[in-house]
Amino acid sequence: MNIDWKLIAMALGIALVIEGMPYFLFAEKMPKVLRTLSAMGARPLRLIGASSMTIGLVLIWLMRH
Repeated sequence: MNIDWKLIAMALGIALVIEGMPYFLFAEKMPKVLRTLSAMGARPLRLIGASSMTIGLVLIWLMRH
């Protein structure tokens, strides 16, 4: 199994760009969003995380096949 480090670095770069976009585009609203998220329980946050990972894996799978 050959690991393509360049592809991994590119994927990480894209993830960082996407993660940073809300903070750049909606800087004024982000503190409220973060307070709302911090007030949520663990279960809804896990559901959001699991949904996000599932959508990401499906997108990756669709693009690879």
